[in-house]
Amino acid sequence: MKSLLRKIEPYLYLIPCLLGFCIFMFFPFIKTIFLSFNITNANGEAVEFVGLDNYKELFLSPDFIGSIGVTLKFVVMTAVPAILIGLALAMLANNKLKGSRLYEVMFAMPMAVSSAAAAIIWMLLYHPSIGLLNYLLKAQIGWLTDEKIALFSVALVTIWLNIGLNFIFILTGLKNIPKEMNESAQIDGAKMGRKFFRLTIPLISPTLFFVVFINMINSFQAFGQIKLLTLGGPANSTNVIVHEIYREAFFNNRFETACAESIVLFFIILIITLIQLKFEKKGVYYS
Repeated sequence: MKSLLRKIEPYLYLIPCLLGFCIFMFFPFIKTIFLSFNITNANGEAVEFVGLDNYKELFLSPDFIGSIGVTLKFVVMTAVPAILIGLALAMLANNKLKGSRLYEVMFAMPMAVSSAAAAIIWMLLYHPSIGLLNYLLKAQIGWLTDEKIALFSVALVTIWLNIGLNFIFILTGLKNIPKEMNESAQIDGAKMGRKFFRLTIPLISPTLFFVVFINMINSFQAFGQIKLLTLGGPANSTNVIVHEIYREAFFNNRFETACAESIVLFFIILIITLIQLKFEKKGVYYS
């Protein structure tokens, strides 16, 4: 009996975690799939089964198709610069220079700011009449009202929010590189560029892969800053998929459409994740 208890004891500790996962993740996901095949009432309850009709309507909707395009542009505009800037800052902080500890604190500070707080700060910076950016540029630029630059403006906020997290992970990866390898490269006369691409990048490639993965998901799921800064406007130029889901559910009371859009977003992220995992075998070095 005691041996049996010892065997099942680790699983007993997992029960609270599994229970929370089922309540807050698994059950809502299953219900979302179920509702996407039905017509719902104003309370979000299924009233009629319609099969794939919601999905057919979805892919005929110019708003949803447009939101996919906006989301893909937004992911590229935010993930790539945030990773490159985080890498550059990590390289700078990793050098044994005077005040490097201060740099680490400064560069990581955006991590402590929520998307809502960041949106309010940047809203003031973007303000057309009293904003700091227009004051410095001596111009009247509608950062959040011009559909040509609104997505760029929101992307800039998202990049700033993500830099801190990228910086912390990449800096940790750099600090884990054995000193002997750097010293050997210096003795062999390796130049800085060659050392960076042939030694540093391969050794931190697992960290970079993780950072790319996290940034892609964060960009696909961005919502708070978009809701507070632009509400998906002007002219749907910043209407990413998550905001489109929010609008369909809570403004149009079309919960079935919002659920179908959520499932489509899930499969988009899943496909991109599988592609990333395939490239992992070729570009990531764990030895």
